[in-house]
Amino acid sequence: MAVDPLTGFVRTVVGSDVPILVLSPHLDDAVLSCGGLLGWAGRRAPVTVASLFTEAAAPPHTLSARQYLKQTGAENADDLYAARRAEDLRVLELLDVGWRHVGLVDGLFRRLPRPRPGTALLAGLLPEVAHVYPTYRLHLSRGRVSPYDEETLRAVGEAIDALLPGTGGGLVLAPLGVGGHADHILVRTAAERCGRPVVYYSDFPYNQRADPDTRFTARHGLVARDWERGLDRKAELIRGYGTQADAMFPEGRVPMTPEVYLLPESADAAFRPRPSRTEALYGFHGIRAPRSVS
Repeated sequence: MAVDPLTGFVRTVVGSDVPILVLSPHLDDAVLSCGGLLGWAGRRAPVTVASLFTEAAAPPHTLSARQYLKQTGAENADDLYAARRAEDLRVLELLDVGWRHVGLVDGLFRRLPRPRPGTALLAGLLPEVAHVYPTYRLHLSRGRVSPYDEETLRAVGEAIDALLPGTGGGLVLAPLGVGGHADHILVRTAAERCGRPVVYYSDFPYNQRADPDTRFTARHGLVARDWERGLDRKAELIRGYGTQADAMFPEGRVPMTPEVYLLPESADAAFRPRPSRTEALYGFHGIRAPRSVS
């Protein structure tokens, strides 16, 4: 029986014993989108899940952030993110993969690196003026990375460099950015520019109601492939993220759908070098849709 291209590619990567770095924008994204593959590969290869945006920030918070805290039933953001980090660790340990919580601030709470002129007093009354993404619907989920996120993009690139030293070895799994969340597209962009082979995963559950960025997939010659192994335990793993699962799946059922990965038409092309991150970062002016490691 012929082996499908994705399975053949994954077996080749696992057989070569190269490190696999899975970039998870938030403290659940890797398992939501890649839980089945992680469960299979984690027993066979050196896999590390790097969760990037793992911290909140002190109040005052924007209205969107306050609504999110209310939705989760959290009294404050610090306690919520401590709980999220703990549940992420428990789930990843079940998958037998390595993990890193990079410690960057979630886009919902991320402040401008420098206040806008004349807004210092106003920010206490209207926190939105001090944030990179003032609202969720109109800013954070619109498929655009803010020009004010230049340092954040640089920090994600540095985290990739720290976790995969050198540019010759290793494979990066990165979000495709389906749904348009700026944090996801920022991570996608850092992966695209990191100079290493990259396979993109389709962001679940957002891919159940949104389409991928076809300009991005066409530019890189990406083809979608399904992965169906390990899905039988995936719902249980997702429910391990108790602070998030009820809001994501209010009907109480996690759809059992194949995971989707996008790689070049020829799987071998995924190991062709890409431009270096330094070259690609030159002249950053904002990106269209798409602390140290602990």
